[in-house]
Amino acid sequence: MTRTVSGARVLITGAAMGMGRLYAERAVAEGAKAVILWDRDPAALAVTAAILNERSDGRSQVTPYVVDIADLGAIAQAAQRVRMEVGNPDIVINNAGIVRGSYFWEHDNGDDTRPTMQVNALAPMYITREFLPAMIEGTGRESRIVNIASAAGMLSTPRMSVYAASKAALIGWSDSLRLELTQQGHGQVKVTTVCPSYISTGMFEGARGPLFTPLMTPEHVVDRVWRAMLAGRPRLLMPWTVGLSSAVRGLLPLPAWDLVAGRVFGVYRSMDAFTGRR
Repeated sequence: MTRTVSGARVLITGAAMGMGRLYAERAVAEGAKAVILWDRDPAALAVTAAILNERSDGRSQVTPYVVDIADLGAIAQAAQRVRMEVGNPDIVINNAGIVRGSYFWEHDNGDDTRPTMQVNALAPMYITREFLPAMIEGTGRESRIVNIASAAGMLSTPRMSVYAASKAALIGWSDSLRLELTQQGHGQVKVTTVCPSYISTGMFEGARGPLFTPLMTPEHVVDRVWRAMLAGRPRLLMPWTVGLSSAVRGLLPLPAWDLVAGRVFGVYRSMDAFTGRR
């Protein structure tokens, strides 16, 4: 699997559009045995599945499932259908996510905070738990779990408090899972935790990249993630300034870091013009 996903079953959440669709296109192009698409938007999912089926020309089994991953029961039901109709995936890409760009006191508990934590933090755990046992008990075939987190889970940013909390939770769980698998001798299952800065998708419309951190294109990010996933790389930070900022944050006293992040790099003003996509 260090070179291609040919012959593998690949499951992608948030697969109807954006980066999820790009991951699916990559899987089809490399001849994956099955490309399993999860999304809550039935119309967009149908369009994406039709396009991918046409491109696949029968080489890949493209199977769409309408799933609201904020619902634990829906995840369990869809996972059972996948196991029965397609087979257990060799690769799970936990790509789906949502963001609410407002101050914490402007978040509604039911409409904002709860779904953000459910989709960004809990759903990847629930989904991975459904398919991980078969990966562990497999016949030696390499498996991959890719968790799309965010630099926001490593560096605090105003107007992203709940989103940052959800991604911090995802990072902590994802890397702990990696260590558990290694410790228990399940090295054939590799976990990659991805922490990107802002990406030029509708999800972060209006956000402004900090100093030396321009908005990345979805195509660039997907290519980097794909290569890291195939190689079984444990963590991917991008661009390079994310790793640098994290290191500097660990060295400086908090007041000094706040000054550097806020006034020099502009991190704390990066969401001022955010409009996003709900």
